[in-house]
Amino acid sequence: MTGKLSKVVVVGAGPSGLLLSLLLAKHGVPVELLEATHELDNQPRAAHYSSPAVYELRRAGVIDDVIERGFKPSAFCWRKPNGEMIGYLKFDVDPDDPMRMVVLPLDRLGKLLYEHLQRYPVASVKWGHRVVALGEDADKAWVQAETENGLVTIEGDYVIGADGANSFIRRTLFGGQASFPGETLNATIIATNVIHDFTKYGYWDTNYIIHPTNWHMVARIGRDDHLYRVSYSEVPGLTKEEYIKRQPARFKELLPGNLEPSDYKITNLNPYRLQQRCAPAFRKGRFVLVADAAHVCNPFGGLGLTGGIADVGSLFDCLYGIYTGRADDSILDKYAEIRRKIYKEVIDPASRENFRRLYELDPETAKDDEFFKTLKKAETDKDLARELNKGLNVLIHDFTQYYNPPQDAKL
Repeated sequence: MTGKLSKVVVVGAGPSGLLLSLLLAKHGVPVELLEATHELDNQPRAAHYSSPAVYELRRAGVIDDVIERGFKPSAFCWRKPNGEMIGYLKFDVDPDDPMRMVVLPLDRLGKLLYEHLQRYPVASVKWGHRVVALGEDADKAWVQAETENGLVTIEGDYVIGADGANSFIRRTLFGGQASFPGETLNATIIATNVIHDFTKYGYWDTNYIIHPTNWHMVARIGRDDHLYRVSYSEVPGLTKEEYIKRQPARFKELLPGNLEPSDYKITNLNPYRLQQRCAPAFRKGRFVLVADAAHVCNPFGGLGLTGGIADVGSLFDCLYGIYTGRADDSILDKYAEIRRKIYKEVIDPASRENFRRLYELDPETAKDDEFFKTLKKAETDKDLARELNKGLNVLIHDFTQYYNPPQDAKL
């Protein structure tokens, strides 16, 4: 198949679905975005956008707004439970680097992306459209969606599953639980959003605390309001209500300041089981998976979020190549092959190592770990510090190189 496509259907109005729809609409590609609920997800979830994600947000024309509503963090650091520094990585080696990390909670990014998407008449968003069936033939793909007015059928040249870790598209294509091989790690985290000024304890923007059972993270995610994400280890198998009851004692045990509930305000609390999973394929016929619908990993290091956004940019380049006639349908096989390989060879092992570092190392001897030796060297070696800052750029892959000759420049 070659030549222009007429419409792309995207299922799921989370940040990945919104960003893909925006990139397509910005470049004139008709797109219809379907969302099962009647509003944007208001759960804050992840917040840190490393350089590959910043690159795609810049291409979408939203990075200035992201920076204005969020902020650029100064550093990550790792500490002992008593707060003593083990190692750190600063992000101001190149203060004006256009790819420098930005922080903005995902719910706020979703609102921003939706604001921009509404500016393009080639894009439409259908709320309250829960996809319940799908199909395809040689010329098109379609989904059936339940709405308040009954079942509707929506067609497009391709259907993109951006419907999250519990993706209906993926489960239908590859069969229930078998659609997401991998493992559930033997760990539960409680992710809380907390208003409290942690700078009074000497804490930096992002602080990882190493301990075999009390590992946790304290990271600033608000621009001016002392909003922090505190994610901490918990015993698995309890109900959310039980975790809520345990939270004040866990804060007192883990955090500096001997905090009482009156000392802070919790705006959000959710328990999570940590997953490392990847779909058996990212494409089947005219259906393509992206971001969490295709793969998930534990949140430490932000590889799930950044990797998902990198998927989005790659898929946009492929679809835009087909739309303009500069690529044929086979470029989507390239997308599926290469993005899955990047998950298997980079995201999965790196995210596991980020998590392992928190609980497996002895905080008293952690400085002897090769990772922290490298960070120590980077304190005085600016070239090494720059290299470490750009380490996740390996997640970026230029799919325009697979366009048919003559090859066009990067969009």
